[in-house]
Amino acid sequence: MTPRPPSSTPNPNSRKNQKSQKSPKNPKNPRNPRNQKKAQATGETEKKAGENPAKDAGESPEERTVPAPPEPLALSPSPNLDAADRERLLSGAHHDPHGVLGAHPVPGGVVFRAFRPYALSVTVVSGGVWAELHHDGDGLFSGLLPLPDVPEYRLVVGYEGSELETEDPYRFLPSVGELDLHLIGEGRHEQLWRALGAEPMTHQGVSGTRFTVWAPNARGVSVAGTFNHWDGTGFPMRSLGGSGVWELFVPAIGTGEQYKFAITRPDGSKTLRADPLARHTQVPPETASVVTSSTYEWGDGAWLARRGEVPAHEAPFSVYELHLASWRPGLTYRRLAEQLPAYVKDLGFTHVELLPVAEHPFGGSWGYQVTGFYAPTARLGTPDDFRFLVDSLHRAGIGVIMDWVPAHFPRDDWALAEFDGRPLYEHEDPLRSAHPDWGTLEFDYGRPEVRNFLVANAVYWCEEFHIDGLRVDAVASMLYLDYSREPGRWTPNEHGGRENLDAVAFLQEMNATVYRRAPGVVTIAEESTAWDGVTRATHHHGPSGFGGLGFGMKWNMGWMHDSLTYMTHEPVHRKHHHHEMTFSMVYAYSENYVLPISHDEVVHGKRSLVSKMPGDWWQQRANHRAYLAFMWAHPGKQLLFMGQEFAQGAEWSEAHGPDWWLLDPAYGAEADHRGVRDLVRDLNTVYTATPALWQRDTDPAGFEWIAGDAADDNVLAFLRRAADGTPLLAVSNFAPVVRPDYRLGVPDDVPAWHETVNTDSAAYGGSGVTTADPVKPEPHPAHGRPASVTLTLPPLATVWLRPA
Repeated sequence: MTPRPPSSTPNPNSRKNQKSQKSPKNPKNPRNPRNQKKAQATGETEKKAGENPAKDAGESPEERTVPAPPEPLALSPSPNLDAADRERLLSGAHHDPHGVLGAHPVPGGVVFRAFRPYALSVTVVSGGVWAELHHDGDGLFSGLLPLPDVPEYRLVVGYEGSELETEDPYRFLPSVGELDLHLIGEGRHEQLWRALGAEPMTHQGVSGTRFTVWAPNARGVSVAGTFNHWDGTGFPMRSLGGSGVWELFVPAIGTGEQYKFAITRPDGSKTLRADPLARHTQVPPETASVVTSSTYEWGDGAWLARRGEVPAHEAPFSVYELHLASWRPGLTYRRLAEQLPAYVKDLGFTHVELLPVAEHPFGGSWGYQVTGFYAPTARLGTPDDFRFLVDSLHRAGIGVIMDWVPAHFPRDDWALAEFDGRPLYEHEDPLRSAHPDWGTLEFDYGRPEVRNFLVANAVYWCEEFHIDGLRVDAVASMLYLDYSREPGRWTPNEHGGRENLDAVAFLQEMNATVYRRAPGVVTIAEESTAWDGVTRATHHHGPSGFGGLGFGMKWNMGWMHDSLTYMTHEPVHRKHHHHEMTFSMVYAYSENYVLPISHDEVVHGKRSLVSKMPGDWWQQRANHRAYLAFMWAHPGKQLLFMGQEFAQGAEWSEAHGPDWWLLDPAYGAEADHRGVRDLVRDLNTVYTATPALWQRDTDPAGFEWIAGDAADDNVLAFLRRAADGTPLLAVSNFAPVVRPDYRLGVPDDVPAWHETVNTDSAAYGGSGVTTADPVKPEPHPAHGRPASVTLTLPPLATVWLRPA
């Protein structure tokens, strides 16, 4: 994983950044004899997702029956509000505002209390009567009505020059069920986003939005947003028992409203925080959460039904990795859906892998410093727009893998760091909370609610956005307590070891849960060490004593490092590094591997893939082509980052993306960059149609060396076999000379071989050296086989041959 720069963004809730949403003036209230004008929208006018309540009821405002003005009713003095309750309300530190606000039976009737800090008057309207509450100071209003029971009622709140009618948020029962709270407390709520966050809903017959947040250390929590001019004083939430969950149902609030949680910390100080479970956000650098509800209708049923028919490690799996924001800069999710599926399908890749999509404040982190784990970045559109992109890729026959980042999170003071005033999502031990490399914080994987937050998040992307795979970032940094830490800066586990037992348990639970809930989804670990059993089932124990981590695949960082090191050497020196190309077969079947040439290998001074190659421009491109064909033939799936499919010479930059102009014919692209792209297309086409190249990637019987020791020649030759035994012969010549009459042993049951890929083809920009076609074996033993063929090996090229 590439080091991430620290993120820092301005606070959108400073006065200069505040925005309030205005709505047209409402008609005069016929139920109040004063007939004052209503206020502009502050969240209290009745609406659902921004619609007129009359329309919801099937009538227009003009068609509504105007009731007779209510009769005024005299109020009796209400019982005094306890001084401690009053102080807690005013200071934003009340755990049970519903216990004192709203309507409550008392001796002599029903007491009504409202907390409206900027109101001049509050009137209770019920049936044909109305009663103006007494102003007790500090925005508190109360009154006692001689009623036998609590009636259905509404409030008319008067401000200077205006008034409005609203439901009372404090007359509603909790909108979160006991089962939800129990599962949250146990850390087992697999659809956590349905219980926490902002959920538009109808509750007790009233439309609005339920706000819930987990903040167990807070003295008080309230909701602030566009509907109350970013002042949550009058919208305190209630704490639901010992769950640590705070809840408030706000009537008439719908999709599109912006909000945050105003939290009173244990020390009495205040902090304004984005919702950890927000499903939509403002466009960065603004940081508010946005109420949202999906209306998207999926069209990928056929894709979902068949994606799990064959395990990913036994199926074609060729991945195009890209950064959505810079693939073609300026495109939205919807515009990307018009171009990306067609491009990827034309090149023959089976999957795309998206650099992190979850919301992040600093674009230069490429998404690896996540603050909105449940929200696709708003830079490119809405959550439903992202659903449209995934759906479009699926309908084009392309799977979607998403980079997922549970290893760390940034320290922004409006996000997760010390969320409720104390370490909450991060570990409370400073030695385990700070990531030493990236200036970020690490999750406390041992805390049930935090583990639940992450496990449910993995499920969320798979269920809500139909993601087909999660590539889990920086797994090694999670597994080891001493990762990048000097002696004395880490504490051993309970057994005295360096393994992070909490992280191991979390990864096992995440993988088991995802595979159980989302059939056909694959999880992929970016794990750079020799940890035993990364792709072993969680219930199977290895020599280390740990169960497998349960991933479906693992990036083969060893192969990537060794093979790229070999390729950077001048051909004259490669014979001394031949083992760097063969060593991968020593451990090739220890895990289910993906061979990654990822974004991390073409940034920060590492140069692009073609620029790593030695020699002049022709030799660089020849090396590039030969290496790609060697990679596609090697056991394991393959991944290539955008721009490398046409041999971009410059390093990738998120600021401008791939150099698409290199494919313009005016720059001679046919022989140079287009030729490489044509090769990638042909590699994928042959690969997908040849089971020998993918069916037994994890089975030693699917690979045989022909010539693995020809170091002096810089030649590598091997067979791949399908489940039925059908072979493919791959031969790489990493020397810049033609090798005529090169003899290789082959199976004696193949009557002839046909050249199906030659990276030296003139069509790809090569020299056009080829061999006779078809090639027939001769009864001359070689390489321990009774038959052999003689080939003309092109310079700096890889050749594939199949049975003719």
